[in-house]
Amino acid sequence: MGHDFTWVSTLPFFGFFTSLLGHEHDANAVYHGILVFLVLTILVLIGYARKSKDLIPEGKASIANFLEVLVEAVLGLVENTLGHEGRRFLPLIGTLAIFILFCNLLGLFPGFLPPTDNINTTAACALTVFFYYHYVGIKRHGWKYVKQFTGPFWPIAPLMLPIEVISHLARPLSLSLRLFGNITGDHLVLVIFSGLIPLIVPIFALGLGIFVSVIQSLVFILLSMMYISGALSEEH
Repeated sequence: MGHDFTWVSTLPFFGFFTSLLGHEHDANAVYHGILVFLVLTILVLIGYARKSKDLIPEGKASIANFLEVLVEAVLGLVENTLGHEGRRFLPLIGTLAIFILFCNLLGLFPGFLPPTDNINTTAACALTVFFYYHYVGIKRHGWKYVKQFTGPFWPIAPLMLPIEVISHLARPLSLSLRLFGNITGDHLVLVIFSGLIPLIVPIFALGLGIFVSVIQSLVFILLSMMYISGALSEEH
């Protein structure tokens, strides 16, 4: 990827992770993913502590207000997409949305890499969605859920089964590759323009990077909710 230095490479055990995972880029993804997790955890703890002291919203910008607006925005999106029972899927969708967004944005800071420019990170998020929506479908419909793979009539089951299996297996593949490809490309563009023209132009690249980070987070969770909605559909 052409990255010469990252701040996490100065941390303890970085060399151990590099030798364990076999590639420095994978070690960077692990460390940056942990960094995003710690940052989000600290923000939530600070926001919760501030909010528990004063139930009335503050009149100025604060971490608690920022988190509240962010969660309410995701909740509104979930309820509009999944209907009245969408709130129960907020923990998963909200976690994915905020984690992916912060991972994407991390790459806009010098000396940091977005964990989502590593296929292992995006594949882990995509596989979580893949297994979860099948779990939701089986929990809602029982083993009748399997009928979606065989079609409405048993005589066409041999034809429908491979088509449906391939279709479902392609979902985590497309989720992971789309996010990985867009964030990798966006970060590479930012690095190239910052190196060639270090003044003014990187500002536009940063704006584009923020836009891509937000859009890719939205695309990921929207597709995830579509898969969950399909698993809940009574047609199954």
